[in-house]
Amino acid sequence: MMRPEDLLRPTPNGLYCPPGDFYVDPVRPVDRAVVTHGHSDHARAGHGAVLATPQTLSIMAERYGQDFAGRRQAVAYDETASHNGVEVTLVPAGHVLGSAQAVIHRNGLTMVVSGDYKRRRDPTCAPFEPVPCHVFISEATFGLPVFTHPPDTEEIGRLIHSLSQFPGRAHLVGAYALGKAQRVIRLLREAGWDRTIYYHGALERLNRLYEREGIELGPLAPATGLGKDALGGEVVIAPPSAIQDRWARRFADPVTAFASGWMGVRARARQRGVELPLVLSDHADWNELTATFLELKPEEVWITHGREEGLLRWAELNRQKARALRLVGYDEEDEEAPAGGPD
Repeated sequence: MMRPEDLLRPTPNGLYCPPGDFYVDPVRPVDRAVVTHGHSDHARAGHGAVLATPQTLSIMAERYGQDFAGRRQAVAYDETASHNGVEVTLVPAGHVLGSAQAVIHRNGLTMVVSGDYKRRRDPTCAPFEPVPCHVFISEATFGLPVFTHPPDTEEIGRLIHSLSQFPGRAHLVGAYALGKAQRVIRLLREAGWDRTIYYHGALERLNRLYEREGIELGPLAPATGLGKDALGGEVVIAPPSAIQDRWARRFADPVTAFASGWMGVRARARQRGVELPLVLSDHADWNELTATFLELKPEEVWITHGREEGLLRWAELNRQKARALRLVGYDEEDEEAPAGGPD
């Protein structure tokens, strides 16, 4: 069996596979890239060739234009592609629509690059699929014991309670354009909210993409052309930056909410002026991360982009061989610029 370092190694461009001559989620344009999901810190335009799930390729085309890469190769879940004797299989990561773990295999060695992932149910994407492997390369966004996310139903219940408590106030929910916005909408629908949900123009194209992929979002309408003090008692979904912008002044005495794993940190909520923090994350929390390591029992865990030190200490205490890759260029929780479009 070959050494893990000979199959995948960290470089300034990202994780590189020398025998396959490709990168996984490179942070700058390269000749060949495997892309785990569509968030802009993992999916960048300008590569010579991109291998990803069909949904991720559609998201990249929606965000960057049809010419985002020289060539594209769509690989469905559990299908395998081969390049220079290296097999690449994409399996669900449970992060956002089309998100995948990259299972890389050669000469008896299997390494899994998780990309971003979570273990709890998400009505907008396929659930995380554990894959036995020799080396598991895990994100660590919420890799400290303090990060234990509450149940999604509890957080959505708080939003619905606020709507009944303040029926005259518009509820502006800050949510990232890809994944979080659509997940909040679906969770509201599952909780019984069947009224029209309004959205910022930056979300329109991705909402439509999700619906084309079979994710039913229910009645939606753009929050445009409104008079002053509009939409009292209604839900408006917008990029996080918009709820603090002059765009938000058109709404009736708005309750500002923000759906993010970071809303469990009170100082962050206060800093953003958030009245209703909703702890909803598309990343695994501490318990999900450590439970995944215990379930997979890999020979090694490689930890990247996040709170690496906490998980390294956990691995030491649990006699799990681990190392930190210290890759740079990845955001803390997909806090991206709006996807574009009218407000």
